[in-house]
Amino acid sequence: MNIIITGASRGFGKSIAEIFAANGHNLYISSRNEVSLYKAMEELTTRFPEVSIKARPFDLSRKEQVKDFGHWLLESNISIDILINNAGSFEPGSVYNEPEGTMENMMTVNFYSAYHLTRLLIHKMIAQQNGHIFNMCSIASFQAYKNGGAYSISKFALAGFSKNLREEMKPHGIKVTAVYPGAAYTDSWAGSGIDPKRIMVADDVAKMIYAASQLSVQACVEDIILRPLLGDL
Repeated sequence: MNIIITGASRGFGKSIAEIFAANGHNLYISSRNEVSLYKAMEELTTRFPEVSIKARPFDLSRKEQVKDFGHWLLESNISIDILINNAGSFEPGSVYNEPEGTMENMMTVNFYSAYHLTRLLIHKMIAQQNGHIFNMCSIASFQAYKNGGAYSISKFALAGFSKNLREEMKPHGIKVTAVYPGAAYTDSWAGSGIDPKRIMVADDVAKMIYAASQLSVQACVEDIILRPLLGDL
């Protein structure tokens, strides 16, 4: 199968890429940072030489680059088997005092990138009458929290998109899964002072996504909710 992953150079995206490559699936990956992306591709290719791994850097906060990424995939003439909309970023702040432009930034990266890329690729998946889309939401999609502001709102939007898309795609045999991770130790938490043992690891999320992708065609995991054992921070 062909696995498309955005934001794949680190964190959740890289862990997801690793588990699919380890199980023999071809990867088409992207991230904004060219150096980190090609470093990740080189590492994955060395570890999993039996699979095809292709990478192209795109800044998915820019609509034209989302479209460039989508057209690159379509022009590759591959089946779109699994799409993992993982690209995202976090800017702290509250609605009443966050810097001007924070909402636009968060919506553009965390919501619109998934919206526009999915719309580009979905017609190929409909023609195939199969496929699986994973949208990386957040526990912040459920619960507002201090200093979450625009980030939380953008993740609420991604969750709503997932629910609507799931209903629309049922007649076409396409699964849609929303993933809601709590705190997991990625680069976002490095230097925070949080004890890594208090929160999850990125591999926890990757394992759940892979497991959900392996079910029979008549079964769909609609939502994946993961939290640290001791609860949210």
